[in-house]
Amino acid sequence: MTQAAVKRPAASVTTPARPEATATTVRRRRGRVGQERTNWTTMVILLLCALTVLLPLYVTVMMSMKSTSQAVDGNAFSLPNPIDLSGFAQAWELTNFPVAFTISLLVTAGTVIGTVLLAALASYAIVRNWERRFFRWSFFYLLAAMFLPFPVVALPQIQLTGLAGLANPVGVTILHIMFQLSFSILLFTAFLRSIPLELEESARIDGATTWQTFRQLIFPLLAPMSATVAIFAFLASWNDFMMPSLIIADSAQQTLPVVQSIFQTQFSNNYNVSFASYLMAMAPAIIVYLFTQRWVMEGVTQGAVKG
Repeated sequence: MTQAAVKRPAASVTTPARPEATATTVRRRRGRVGQERTNWTTMVILLLCALTVLLPLYVTVMMSMKSTSQAVDGNAFSLPNPIDLSGFAQAWELTNFPVAFTISLLVTAGTVIGTVLLAALASYAIVRNWERRFFRWSFFYLLAAMFLPFPVVALPQIQLTGLAGLANPVGVTILHIMFQLSFSILLFTAFLRSIPLELEESARIDGATTWQTFRQLIFPLLAPMSATVAIFAFLASWNDFMMPSLIIADSAQQTLPVVQSIFQTQFSNNYNVSFASYLMAMAPAIIVYLFTQRWVMEGVTQGAVKG
């Protein structure tokens, strides 16, 4: 008896990808990435923007290292020959630089610390209580303050600081913090929304209070954005001229930008002294930004993406 052959379905066999094909695909992708076109329009615009900053900085450095006769020869772009640093010594004495520098440093340090702490605390309260109307409208109120420039409220602020006995660097520090809060809270709230709520819930399960959760868990995670806020607050406070000039009553307690303006008439035609004074005043801001710019970009990038 002949037995019929039983046909079995052929098993599907998956052909493994050849290593040669995979390597070729990777090389092609890498080739496409490496062969990307250069956006010349953007590059030209960025170069022009860089020149608007670098050329004035170059002139400032060159003029500050010239003698008085070289500074008035009409060629600001020429190299100093020989290098003369007497302008720095004269600017140091005329502006009483150590005192003005110390006052500016204390005002700026107080502004940075106060802005970071208050903005972080306020942002944490707003984000974690967003469903409550009071916190939500508080956020909108703070954002509205961004559109209120200081000159509009300058006269009331002068009167209030005078009545409160704050016509001094302390009053300027407080006002600097208040005017920096709106923008800082905007940055912090965007960053806080990217932090998973499960992290706080785990801390709550372990018995942590609200303050312990913020201090030991949330605030360390805010380090990139705290650096960004601190740099913006530093630059705004260090370079501010209008507020200290209007608030501080004693000229001996003025900040560095105001002191430079007061002694501007004494510089007269000594351009080397003037530029030496400018360079001494803006050098701390330039140094701080050069060493901390990567934190600015990191904080802004992480705050813009919700995880």
